[in-house]
Amino acid sequence: MLSCRVVRRHLATAFLLLILAIPCTATAQTTQADWPPELTEIWEPEPAVVTPGAGNAPPSDAIVLFGSEDLSAWESARGGPAPWRVADGAFTVVPASGGIRTVQKFENVQLHIEFRTVSEIRGEGQGRSNSGVFFHEQYEVQVLDSYQNRTYSNGQAGSVYKQHAPLVNASKPPGSWQTYDIFFEAPAFSPDGRLIKPAFVTVVHNGVLIQNHVEVRGRTEYIGLPAYEAHGPGAIALQDHGNPVSFRNIWIREL
Repeated sequence: MLSCRVVRRHLATAFLLLILAIPCTATAQTTQADWPPELTEIWEPEPAVVTPGAGNAPPSDAIVLFGSEDLSAWESARGGPAPWRVADGAFTVVPASGGIRTVQKFENVQLHIEFRTVSEIRGEGQGRSNSGVFFHEQYEVQVLDSYQNRTYSNGQAGSVYKQHAPLVNASKPPGSWQTYDIFFEAPAFSPDGRLIKPAFVTVVHNGVLIQNHVEVRGRTEYIGLPAYEAHGPGAIALQDHGNPVSFRNIWIREL
């Protein structure tokens, strides 16, 4: 048998939904000061409890893609085990070995990833610690050493590559550990392959908002304009661009 408290909660929620459904002209005639406060309280559903991680630890509902020991959650984009080097709680791109991708596939996610650019400066522009984080293996957030390193704005660190320049350059000096917290909303397609909703991405770089829910215009292209092709869930991929960029503490939450 339901308690009086539970009954009151359900009645308040039903009342609120009813009021929200009434046209504005009708609600304007009521005196809101006379409403009981319960009319604007929503009790159900109750949000799930997630325990935040202490320090750099992931939250309780996260999937750990790399903690400190192995690349078992990853595979080579060419097939087989991930070939990158693991040492000292991080892993590093092995140039010319090819990119890697997650074994598991995802759609809408929150991704936390830490990366370290090469401490010894070699080259300039796109040649300095170039890599990338790809969603569905095709929508790239650029990884680059953009500390006092000018390149085209929609190709620097934190850009949605060749689509959106970051709002600001929040890069740390070469050799520093840096963080991306990326919120990715996957595109949606109709059964016949038409685009219903584009992808959107938000990026926080080293605690600074640099991409604010920007629309992804299609697959990342180096040459030409982006476009969409219908797809389902996809892997997270990291790029081998010939530079020994390192990564650590990678976790993901499905949204």
